[in-house]
Amino acid sequence: MNVNCMNEGGVNMLLQCLGHSKFLMTLSTGYRIVTDPFDVSAGYPVGHVRADAVLVSHHHHDHDAVDTVQGYTKVVDTAGVHTLEQDIQVTALSSFHDEVQGAKRGTNLIMVLLAEGLRIVHMGDLGHLPDDALMEKIGRPDLLLIPVGGFFTIDAEQAVTICEKLQPAVIIPMHYRTEYNASWPIAPLEEFLKVSKDRLKCQAEEVDCLRVTREDMRCQPHMAILRP
Repeated sequence: MNVNCMNEGGVNMLLQCLGHSKFLMTLSTGYRIVTDPFDVSAGYPVGHVRADAVLVSHHHHDHDAVDTVQGYTKVVDTAGVHTLEQDIQVTALSSFHDEVQGAKRGTNLIMVLLAEGLRIVHMGDLGHLPDDALMEKIGRPDLLLIPVGGFFTIDAEQAVTICEKLQPAVIIPMHYRTEYNASWPIAPLEEFLKVSKDRLKCQAEEVDCLRVTREDMRCQPHMAILRP
């Protein structure tokens, strides 16, 4: 598996989890993108990360702490097509944070990042099953970052249903209960792993990060648990 984070050779895109729904993507050019940065109330160690762009799925404290990111020049927090750099494009798709069209928790953006021949989808705090039209806009992801903890977002069963429909090459669960947010009313990762094992018939591989290129997608685990 292509999971050696210490290998400095090649021109891979590097994906790291910083906790919760916060990920750092470092492209082969060195361009850095952070998704959904959180503040101290999320429970995870905040730290400060340097990035060129920040993707914000919605304006809740555990997803929009842009002030914890240093050096950025672009923030994507509105629906539409956004060009970050030449050949780096993000399409932010409107969705909802709940199952009643945002009446409980408002709206949510699904981020579809196209870079280096890869289609990387970050679902934010999606709270409902997308309809066919939205599924078609999302497309088939190479990497799918999807919430699985329920209560505030879709739950394990719904997340698996979405995976069955989208058929991503690599599934990366996020937004579940850990030691850092143990008091939150969301489910632990194990619930999603049980459902996905039964329905998707795949084993999860725990890794420190993913190094990915368009050419090596078949070498990647079908489900990757990224350690924060």
